[in-house]
Amino acid sequence: MSNQHQSQFVHRLFSTIASHYDFMNSLLSLNQDNYWRNCLLEKLPLTCSHTVLDVCCGTGKLTAKIASRLGPQGKVVGLDFCQPMLDQAAALLSSHPNREAVELMCGDALALPFADHTFDHVVTAFGLRNLPNVQQPLAEMYRVVRPGGTVLSVELAKPSLPLLKQLYFFYFHHLTPLLGKLKMGRDGFYSWLPESLKAYPDQAEVAEYFKQTGFKQVAFYELTGGITAIHRGIK
Repeated sequence: MSNQHQSQFVHRLFSTIASHYDFMNSLLSLNQDNYWRNCLLEKLPLTCSHTVLDVCCGTGKLTAKIASRLGPQGKVVGLDFCQPMLDQAAALLSSHPNREAVELMCGDALALPFADHTFDHVVTAFGLRNLPNVQQPLAEMYRVVRPGGTVLSVELAKPSLPLLKQLYFFYFHHLTPLLGKLKMGRDGFYSWLPESLKAYPDQAEVAEYFKQTGFKQVAFYELTGGITAIHRGIK
């Protein structure tokens, strides 16, 4: 699949599942997705006055968590290329006590619509795997973060323990599409998850991409036995 066709396919997919996305995420992750986002925030050296970009913000769950930690001087921008997902984010954030600190924007992670060195930190949760490649969005995140700023990604990963690895891939290849079909009433929508995971590089490869982009102090942290991983780089 070409990069353009993949982008179009992913856009159609997320437009279709936007209203079910949070429910299915919690179901398929056995309610661990919230924990994984919290783990990312623990690695973020955030102060109440910082400006943060949440790339591929989806329904805004991470954006909302960041907003809760900001003060009047702080700001978080949630960016996604799928308007139906942003509509879900707007609904989630409409009653947030710090709604004034949040801006939602439709935009492309491969060509971020911001000047160089705009943000103190950049984060993404479960976004890189759905993009045509890892290098281009990392280069864009590097460009828009300020010197000394942190870029963090939490993403599904590839566990190394043999038994866990076998169970993990069995679950995603067989049970995930079935659960998706039961929810959506037809095939196809959740077959993308195992396909995208199969094509996504492993933890060490993603760390190498961070280094090649120019990030310093690159590290990754495995969660839940390597089912997910947080990657960190500092500009």
